[in-house]
Amino acid sequence: MILIESTLGHMRAPEWRDRLATATVDPLHLDQWEAQKSRLRKATEGGLELALSLERNVQLRDGDVLHWEEAARRAVVARIALNDVMIVEIGPALAGPPEAIVRTLFELGHALGNQHWPAIVKGDRVYVPLTVDRKVMASVMKTHAFADITYGFAPGIEVLPYMTPHEARRLFGGAGQASHAHPQGQAHDQDHPHDHAQDHDHPHDHAHGHGHTDAPAHSQGPGR
Repeated sequence: MILIESTLGHMRAPEWRDRLATATVDPLHLDQWEAQKSRLRKATEGGLELALSLERNVQLRDGDVLHWEEAARRAVVARIALNDVMIVEIGPALAGPPEAIVRTLFELGHALGNQHWPAIVKGDRVYVPLTVDRKVMASVMKTHAFADITYGFAPGIEVLPYMTPHEARRLFGGAGQASHAHPQGQAHDQDHPHDHAQDHDHPHDHAHGHGHTDAPAHSQGPGR
């Protein structure tokens, strides 16, 4: 059992990119829930037993180098599978009259809450992890036909750098669990009171791109 208390770097960093080019890379495959944990025991693809004991403010990234054996020229690298994320752009809706803003945002929150979809609000964007098929989520959004709201989809790995550890756990930690959404993508009956999507008061103006469902959304920002 090898104890991992910190990461050594990232596989795309110049010093590690060159070293790994002639080394054996043994992936540690982590799902969305496992990647949020600071304490974890798991074997690599090659059968190497690891015990992760990271600082609580450390968040593993896809490509982090966890262990290096100079003699064997072998590295353990974290490989994290994250679901895609629906990015809802509410900025244009905020330019309307107060009554329209309240109505639109209330209807959006009601729709997301009816589907039991977790959500994170940052600035004028709402981030919703894909808990069901993308077509189902798009169907829900189209059914409600929200005024002045657009949406698109982006890989979770592109969204992750803009999230705090707490937000990442909410966005990805339970995204792999079964959803309560209806197969047809229709919202529940509106007479049933369900919790609305929750937001977090962390407004940031990171430049994430957006688009409609027929064009993927892309995040812009510093690369890893």
